[in-house]
Amino acid sequence: MSNPYQSSHFQKEEQPSSETVDDLMLRDDEREGDSGDRPRTASSIRDIASRIPESLSAIGRDISRTIERAIAAKDDYVVAVKISPTAQEKVDQLVQAGIFRNRAEAAGFLVEEGIKTQSALFERVQQKLAEIERLRAELRGMVNEKPA
Repeated sequence: MSNPYQSSHFQKEEQPSSETVDDLMLRDDEREGDSGDRPRTASSIRDIASRIPESLSAIGRDISRTIERAIAAKDDYVVAVKISPTAQEKVDQLVQAGIFRNRAEAAGFLVEEGIKTQSALFERVQQKLAEIERLRAELRGMVNEKPA
């Protein structure tokens, strides 16, 4: 009785083959079609198999480049900030206009420009920080002094 999922065309003969079977080639009893398809099918499979090492190498190169870019970006810092809806709209406008690739770049630009604009403020802050550090050093010196 035949299997309903196999036609007589697809049924395998149980005879051992004296021919060496290459894993990349289809045997006569495993394929459909005339004998002219065999060289073309085998050739296609070999072409695909020969491209596998090249593809794996390309993937490795892509991963390597990605890691190199991540290492090269070590001077960039990611900071999560809350901004107003108006500021978000302005950041989005910069991205939509094509000036920046994404919101992070647009926001980074605006932060840098804000720092430049407020340079007088940052000079005063730096002076006060230097004064605070001087006072801390003075206090540490008082604590470390030995009573006479």
